Amino acid sequence: MSIKQASFFESVQRNFDKAAVHINHPKGLLDQIKTCNAVYQMQFPVKIGNSYQVIEAYRVQHSHHRLPTKGGIRFSHMVNQDEVMALAALMTYKCAIVDVPFGGAKGGVKISPRSYRPEELERITRRYTVELLRKNFIGPSVDVPAPDYGTGEREMAWILDTYATFKGGEIDAVGCVTGKPVAQNGISGRTEATGRGVYYGLRELCNDAKIMKSIGLTPGIAGKTAVIQGLGNVGSYTGTIAQEEGDMVVVGVSEMEGTIYNPKGINVKDLIEFRKKTGSIIGFPGSKELKGKQDWIKIECDILIPAALESTINAENASMVKAKIIGEAANGPVTADAEAILLEKGVIIVPDMFLNAGGVTVSYFEWLKNLSHIRFGRMDKRFNQNTYGNIMSSVEKLTGKSMSTQEKNMITRGADEIDLVRSGLEETMVNSFNQIIEVYNKKKRVHDLRTAAFICALDKVAADYLTLGVFP
Repeated sequence: MSIKQASFFESVQRNFDKAAVHINHPKGLLDQIKTCNAVYQMQFPVKIGNSYQVIEAYRVQHSHHRLPTKGGIRFSHMVNQDEVMALAALMTYKCAIVDVPFGGAKGGVKISPRSYRPEELERITRRYTVELLRKNFIGPSVDVPAPDYGTGEREMAWILDTYATFKGGEIDAVGCVTGKPVAQNGISGRTEATGRGVYYGLRELCNDAKIMKSIGLTPGIAGKTAVIQGLGNVGSYTGTIAQEEGDMVVVGVSEMEGTIYNPKGINVKDLIEFRKKTGSIIGFPGSKELKGKQDWIKIECDILIPAALESTINAENASMVKAKIIGEAANGPVTADAEAILLEKGVIIVPDMFLNAGGVTVSYFEWLKNLSHIRFGRMDKRFNQNTYGNIMSSVEKLTGKSMSTQEKNMITRGADEIDLVRSGLEETMVNSFNQIIEVYNKKKRVHDLRTAAFICALDKVAADYLTLGVFP
């Protein structure tokens, strides 16, 4: 007999309620923060082949405490209103945690992208954009979409082009959507942003000696073993960056076609290339295939990283988890029912609303770039480079020692856009982690990082409403 699972939105609301008891705000204010402000469900026809299909789609604006609202658009046959509302709510709290000045939103189109040719996907994307335009649900100062599961920079370019067709006179029209190709007013580092943010967040957790001691691990991410579920954009970048910059050991990877395991480690970059050539991770040299559907969750490791869809760790399989840390790279991968089981086992869960906030953080940088109409680094890169060069020349004269050209270039190099984006993302993730840990350590009755993160977010959103004078 299967266990009745809480829906995704129910899980988010239960986590909200769990945190709300620890803060002193009026019930009416908390009710306002908790509810979705606007839900737009649409049905529109699109010509596919020689016939028409009616497409079901959504856009939810969870909170208008700050504008524009911000959130991705996912293409999936599993899209429903409950899911989009949950994701929009998480976006509100996510933006608050990382101090990005947006309200939360989310969009979804109920299709399986693999079932359509590129020209058909373009038709669907453009028609969806028109529907948003008709109801004023998109715009650089209103609501700014971004990529999510099943979409990428290609779809964002189609959205921008459609928006510009109708709003071509707007000087800031390119800021209507983020996650665009760099050549079309995007920003360097956006594609890797969520995965890089996951790495920074896990690194900070592993550097916390007190938390590591509580679960029997030594501080530092180097040498920690990990299993990654989902080798899409987020999972692949998390794995490659954590290996290359943090020396983490990936011992297991799970994808739609199955799960592979190698206790000595799997090179994620090589695995991605192998999958491109063969269409599967199965058969990767040196790895062993695990046959069971739930085998990825049973692998013994330090860190389990679910990086696919929501509710993959639930009440039915939570007891199988052997990891000491779960890093929620996906949105809502651990249900509220599963979390209760995992916390009882002493598992540390790094919540999605913090850990995968790298995407919205760099989307914010892209939006700022679009509004300022200038590439980051253009104004000061050469100035800094020349300044550092003059300093090096002075040091050489004073010491009588010269440096090699390679050493000089490394020290005097000015920052490119990608350097500034990565630096800004790292600063954001480190500061946000420190805020969460401060609450976690200070509140005696708070025993998990998700509740601490919710408290941080709710206090910030509540402060905005109180400043507006809505709740005197």
